[in-house]
Amino acid sequence: MNTPKLSGLIAAPFTPFKSDGSLQLDTIEAQARSLVANGVRAVFVCGTTGECASLTVPERMQIAAHWRDVAGDDLQVLVHAGHTCLSDAKTLAAHAREIGAAGVGCFAPFFFKPSRTEDLVAYCAQVAAAAPNLPFYYYLIPSMTGVSLPAADFLRTGAPQIPNLAGVKFTHENLMDFAECLRLDDGRFDALFGRDEILLAGLSLGAQGAIGSTYNFMAPVYHRILEAFERGDLAGAQLHQARANAVISVFLKWGGLTAGKAIMQILGLDCGPTRLPLRTLDTRQMEGLQKDLEAAAFFEIRSAL
Repeated sequence: MNTPKLSGLIAAPFTPFKSDGSLQLDTIEAQARSLVANGVRAVFVCGTTGECASLTVPERMQIAAHWRDVAGDDLQVLVHAGHTCLSDAKTLAAHAREIGAAGVGCFAPFFFKPSRTEDLVAYCAQVAAAAPNLPFYYYLIPSMTGVSLPAADFLRTGAPQIPNLAGVKFTHENLMDFAECLRLDDGRFDALFGRDEILLAGLSLGAQGAIGSTYNFMAPVYHRILEAFERGDLAGAQLHQARANAVISVFLKWGGLTAGKAIMQILGLDCGPTRLPLRTLDTRQMEGLQKDLEAAAFFEIRSAL
């Protein structure tokens, strides 16, 4: 499959819930409008940021379909189909095809884990085959799955077995592996960089597209990194990466995904609570988060861009 490579910022959106934990699908349209207004080109739905492992298969299908409905021509919708159950992953991939998604991704099963690249490829090959006309991306995220088999090995082994293999969503710090993914087979594969805090490092190695959770609320800062890098202004790119990282430090301090949803609420786009076992910030914690965001110049950065 000859698939054009994705470029620019791709957001990993939060899944909006009501206060009782049920889906709040009506919020998705506002999320989409916000992303488009901030120059985001695509979304990768029902991934880690979307709390995929806390969602049922029918819920994931509802979310993907709703994103596809509201995206129109402004956003490409990539659907994450990864699951610990192969049958469910295939169902999610087939549904992504049915709704007209732009691509499908899948991470490694994280309970019974593949110990060999060949086994991981065999698993993903069946998922990809459920949506044979869609570009398929292996989603490498060992911090969550515990599977750190090299992505470059996956691409080498998978290419003969997965006709629609487009590339990898690379959420890892192994930059040598990332660089190898980009070089393989004369640059055939798309390697989408997934670590917001070292985006500049990914760009220096040749990344064209990037998927991240903080693009939901801080995309303009990353656009400044991209723009500075493209014009050869390394010092400017480093400055904007440092500004983003000051906010990311706050994001991580207050729980990562949980903090991200709280930040969205502070900005007036309430995506609701997180599902247990993740804890939603209480009023005191929200106040602490807001103070730390102010100290990191988050609101000044947003208003200046």
